[in-house]
Amino acid sequence: MNGHTILIVDDERQNREYLSEILSEEGYAVTLASDGKEALERISQDLFHVVLTDLQMPHIDGLGVIQHLVEKKLTTIGIIYTGYGSVKTAVEAMKLGAFDYLTKPFKADEIRVVVKKALDHLALQKENTYLKQQLKTRYKFENIIGSSEKMQKVFSMIDKVAATDSTVLVLGESGTGKELVARALHYNSSRSQNPFVPVNCGAIPEELLESELFGHEKGAFTGAFRTRIGRFELAHEGSIFLDEISEMSPNLQVKLLRVIQEREFERVGGVKSIRADVRIIAATNKILEEEVERGRFREDLYYRLNVIPIHLPPLCERTEDIPLLIRHFLEKSPYGNTPRKKVFSKKALAALTQYRWPGNVRELENLVERMVVLSEGDEIDLEDLPERIMAGLSSGSSMIPRIDLPEVGLDLPTAVSEFEKSIIIQALNRSNWVKNRAAKLLHVNRTTLVEKIKKQKIQKHAELKLS
Repeated sequence: MNGHTILIVDDERQNREYLSEILSEEGYAVTLASDGKEALERISQDLFHVVLTDLQMPHIDGLGVIQHLVEKKLTTIGIIYTGYGSVKTAVEAMKLGAFDYLTKPFKADEIRVVVKKALDHLALQKENTYLKQQLKTRYKFENIIGSSEKMQKVFSMIDKVAATDSTVLVLGESGTGKELVARALHYNSSRSQNPFVPVNCGAIPEELLESELFGHEKGAFTGAFRTRIGRFELAHEGSIFLDEISEMSPNLQVKLLRVIQEREFERVGGVKSIRADVRIIAATNKILEEEVERGRFREDLYYRLNVIPIHLPPLCERTEDIPLLIRHFLEKSPYGNTPRKKVFSKKALAALTQYRWPGNVRELENLVERMVVLSEGDEIDLEDLPERIMAGLSSGSSMIPRIDLPEVGLDLPTAVSEFEKSIIIQALNRSNWVKNRAAKLLHVNRTTLVEKIKKQKIQKHAELKLS
């Protein structure tokens, strides 16, 4: 038995028994009904994967059985057959929702093939339903996709924080999806019916950003011909997302600190204080602790923003999510005018999971779009991938330097120390000498890494000596 159940509906006993014999030999669990009325009773009592029904029957005909399956929104696949075959009847049956249409006299192989196709179609429907449910529940929030342990921690944090009004600082490299997290926090909060207002602090010139954030009064400066409402006012009772917060000038940092502390501000050129009932979500791709150390970011503002930090891992640290992300991007929307459904081969997927993804999820999404538009076949294979992907694989395939043991032996402590130094330099160079990121690459604490750098007397831009 293969677990699939089939209901055969026919008022002729000979046909019922013949079909039952063919399908039972295939391992299906077969139930028989002598007419449409009995079939509906059976369907109300048991779950069937496929209903194979004759067209002409007393009481309720085959079209009535198919219509019942559709009206009840059952997942059962309906197949209809008749000895009075005609194009008109076939079209009517298919319009009502029949999966396929057969004519008598039966051919055993034809019956087997049609039932197998129906069951394959049913399995595909169930898989699609399951995947959609996974995207909505297990993966939690719309376009934030991931089943890896690190992403599950992010989802858990969003769950805990969304219902509060606490200030959140979203940290992560460019392209990891920081704005998606901010939107998830807003739309899963009590403020979801009110505005979500994003501001890219790095994309707006300093002289305009203050007016953009807080608005200005008429005549406040040259060109201020009318009063303008700022983003904080637009976000009233909602959320404001301050992206690239590290790019904000020291002068504006002071004013933002006051908004966070006092929950009020003045428009540029104004004297009236305006109440700011706004939840603040900030984001940056820089390490703010280091920006504070260098005097580029106010320490008091950092602590005001860093109430609840959410760290988004780079894609290279959650490569197990890549197949899921690719599937999501393929299903999300058609690219260009390409009508065909495309898939990535197993070899291509394996290659993509080995690539470093410096542009993170955004780079992956762009790659999927490019491959769908430019690839000619229905399957995107290894040879379709860009040269940079293949070059990245070959250059990153051997991270650990090889040390051959000399005939006379070597000093093991010295060799181990040189090896450690080599790996630390690689990590620092790869992370652009951001120690927090280098520490993550090496799976050690930042303080441990700093101690090793001092011990090894490693200086910036050090070159590797091992090969």
